[in-house]
Parts: sequence; structure tokens; C-alpha cells
Amino acid sequence: MPRYAHFEPETLQFLHELAANNNREWFKENKTRYEEQVLDVALRFIQSMQDPLHEIAPYFVALPTRVGGSLMRVYRDTRFSKNKLPYKTNIGIQFRHEQAKDVHSPGYYVHIAPDEVFLGAGMWRPDSDSLRRIRERIATKPAEWRRVVADKGLKRQFEMAGESLTRPPRGFDKDHECIEDIKRKSFIAVRDLPAEAPLGKGFQRTVESSFRNAEPLMRFLCKAVGVPF
Repeated sequence: MPRYAHFEPETLQFLHELAANNNREWFKENKTRYEEQVLDVALRFIQSMQDPLHEIAPYFVALPTRVGGSLMRVYRDTRFSKNKLPYKTNIGIQFRHEQAKDVHSPGYYVHIAPDEVFLGAGMWRPDSDSLRRIRERIATKPAEWRRVVADKGLKRQFEMAGESLTRPPRGFDKDHECIEDIKRKSFIAVRDLPAEAPLGKGFQRTVESSFRNAEPLMRFLCKAVGVPF
């Protein structure tokens, strides 16, 4: 297998067609195409990321399995959503910490859709205990946190994203120098990429270099929630 993996035009074409035909009948008729043009291609990319990810962050896992691995399910959970469309129209890949239980744990993320491609690193909507620990570490170690958000590599490629509280969380000083970050509900850094980026042979290089530059944030979050980095 080549050292670097990338995605194919057929992959994005399938996702584009799925968005226009998001129903079970069409998906059933095109299941073989999905498996060949999306599933297998994504699993090859995940497999190709195993060794480099181990070098970048040895406690994070690239697991190229069809179920329960780094590739997120194509089937949407519609039970509590007003949107009843059955399928996701993007590829979602999350490289989670080996101790992770779910998508809210520390992780690296790759998002590929025909009209939106981005990379992510951090913790998306962490559970209440983890969120409290992160906020407390920022509050008690503001200089450490300032070094994270001021890191040149991180700032050059990523922007902090996600929702925030309108008011300071209970128990935190509203005048704290880092109060705007303490108010965050997620601690995610996002890097937007051009829509054609996944098709290029440099895509995996871009992913790897981006994940390396996210190290200050990932190291801080892992310390905060008590897992090794």
C-alpha cells in the first residue's frame, strides 16, 4: 500500500448523489457503490494513518474496521431529531484516545463532504465532569492555557470553534482573564480546507502536519481530563 492515501472523485460524487437521493431505496440499490467508492477508500485512508498517528500521538488510535472503528456510521440516529433523513452525506473519521468511550472524548477528526472539508482536534461537547476539569485547569493555570492558544503552529492552521455559554459557568470568576475560553462548551480547533483537498496526493501530508500542530491543545486537554498524551 502507498505511504500516503487520498480520496477519489468517485467518492465525492457518491456523497453528492446521496445528498440528492437520501432514502433507503436508493441507498439499497447503490450499496455496492457505497462500499467500493466510500467505505473501502475511507478504510484505506484510516489504515494509512495508523503509523503516523502513533508517532504524533501514541495513545490515539486509527482503527480501520467497518463497525466500531475510526469511521463513523453512515446511518443517522433519527430518534430524537426533526431531520428524519436516514443517511449522513459526509465521511466522518475520528481518531479517538485509546481510553475514549464516545465521540465526546479527546480526538482528531477528518470531515469530508462535497461542499465542506475540515480537520478538527480537541473535545466536542465533553461530558460535564470533563468540562469542569478543563475549565478548572484553565482557571488555575491561565499562563499554560495562554501558551496553548498563542502557539504559532496551532494559530497558523486552526481556529477555536464551537458554542459558548452567554454567562460564566457557576463557580468561576466573571473577571477571570480567560473567562471567554472558560465559557466554551467545546474545546475544538478547526482547520477548513478546500473542497478538492481530499483528492490530492498531499492530503494525508496535510492531515498529519495539522495534527502535529494541534499538539499543544491536545496535550492540555489530556492533562485536564487525566489521560496520557
